[in-house]
Amino acid sequence: MIVTKKGQTLADVIKKAIDDSVITIAEYEEILSVASEDGILDNHEKALLKQLNVLIADKTITFGKSQ
Repeated sequence: MIVTKKGQTLADVIKKAIDDSVITIAEYEEILSVASEDGILDNHEKALLKQLNVLIADKTITFGKSQ
């Protein structure tokens, strides 16, 4: 899988957001903004977003309030 600069940026934003196992609405919106900024989702970005959604669905990562 090819890792693009935007894909790496998205990965970094996701890692920062889930570092404490809690993601805020603002962090989630930032992730979606980075993912959609050029209007194209490549396979790496799709995989990252899918993994994030799995972590949220199985409650490994929970939504919380901004600190």
